[in-house]
Amino acid sequence: MDFPIFHIDFIGNRLLIAVDAILHVLINHAFAVGALPVVALLEFLGMRSQDPRWDNLAYRLLKIIFILTTTVGALTGVGIWFSAALVNPAAIGSLIRVFFWGWFVEWLVFVCEVSLIMAYFLSWQTANRSPETKLKHLRLGIFLAVFSWITMAIIVAILGFMMDPGNWLTERTLLSGLFNPMYFPQLALRTTLAMVMGGITMICLSYWHTRDDRGFRATVTEVLSKWSGIWMLGLIVASVWYYRVIPELMLANIPVAFATQEYAGWNGRLKVLLIVGLMYVSRILWVSVKRPGQVHGAKYLVSALLLFAMLGQFERVREFIRKPFIIGNYMYANGIRVEDYPLLQRDGILQHATYASIREVTADNQPAAGREVFEQACTRCHTVNGVNSIRGQLKNMYGDKPWQSEAIAAYIENMHGARYFMPPFPGNKAELNALSVYLASLQKRAAPFNGAQINGIPKPDHISTAISYGILPNLGIHHGEQR
Repeated sequence: MDFPIFHIDFIGNRLLIAVDAILHVLINHAFAVGALPVVALLEFLGMRSQDPRWDNLAYRLLKIIFILTTTVGALTGVGIWFSAALVNPAAIGSLIRVFFWGWFVEWLVFVCEVSLIMAYFLSWQTANRSPETKLKHLRLGIFLAVFSWITMAIIVAILGFMMDPGNWLTERTLLSGLFNPMYFPQLALRTTLAMVMGGITMICLSYWHTRDDRGFRATVTEVLSKWSGIWMLGLIVASVWYYRVIPELMLANIPVAFATQEYAGWNGRLKVLLIVGLMYVSRILWVSVKRPGQVHGAKYLVSALLLFAMLGQFERVREFIRKPFIIGNYMYANGIRVEDYPLLQRDGILQHATYASIREVTADNQPAAGREVFEQACTRCHTVNGVNSIRGQLKNMYGDKPWQSEAIAAYIENMHGARYFMPPFPGNKAELNALSVYLASLQKRAAPFNGAQINGIPKPDHISTAISYGILPNLGIHHGEQR
């Protein structure tokens, strides 16, 4: 409510974050958290066996990890901060206030992680001078793997908090936010999945790097298959644990995430798909251990791609099923706190939107005021013509017959009850009618909706001045989320 609205209509705010975040998670889990322990393991095996092939393979794999994590991984990590702050500053601001010290530690750990991977990679060639220097170098790799996991462990606490804050809603402490009901199950799931992904991804890459030495390739494949297989057992247990702690209302949103209302069918199908996928990967690992060198490289590639697809789909579904909230039971996906709804529904959302150009709905400004209401209440999830377009939703509901603003208003007023994942309408009756008039007008004229970054930022009026002096409450990001 206190910030200009950023909006790109052709892609939408949800997809903007999703593309960047999923790419970051895939690289982080497979290459940073999951693959670095494998590199340290290969280096250890080289030291123990005095076989330089292990060391050479470990160095080649580390080079790939180093390039990916310090370029695409680091850039997409920054991209998450940048896009989240643009799309929903109220949510990211509230999370920073709750987890300030957690994020502070995470930033320190991340700096150490970047320093460690640079030191680990750049000192590899000189570490072979003596057994003592090589042992120190191995310890450097172990520290790097641990710090990479700690980075993920802290972020997982925040992701779990956004799904179910638990006791934080009453206690408002950092520890109650960190150790939310979703934390340990999700941490177990992500840790084991990352280790399996890292192991199988490194099998794929080592398969290529050892193409001229099939005997050594079979040995490497056997070792990494055993490593991945052990973590696969943990992944199965963690998956069941995580599924059992997901709130029922979120489970009910799963079929909607797959664009169908057949809850029983899709919930059951999703379980079957996950089980079949894990069984396929488990079978490949089992055969690799029993008959080293007998599994074709394409099957490892299929296994790796399957795990990447599962993680990408997991991220997509996890982000959707927590709706209508961006922070569970605390802040709706539109960036408005649950406790602010009574005030906004009484006074109107435009009265408390600092950068809105219209404050009051009249008979003459209904379409323009409705557009302002759409901007404040809807654009964090919907576009006009792009991804998840409101025009497409209305066309599916009303078809080609004339869209009636009265019917649209009646639907919006009751949509939260009919479709739980949609937040309740946050404004008053006049704003509801104005929004419905604007939406009905989109049937004939649906120009792309541009945010403040294109239209310019309206000059705040006396409302924002009153807020700055403490005369009116500052909605959106509030001090005191953590006491």
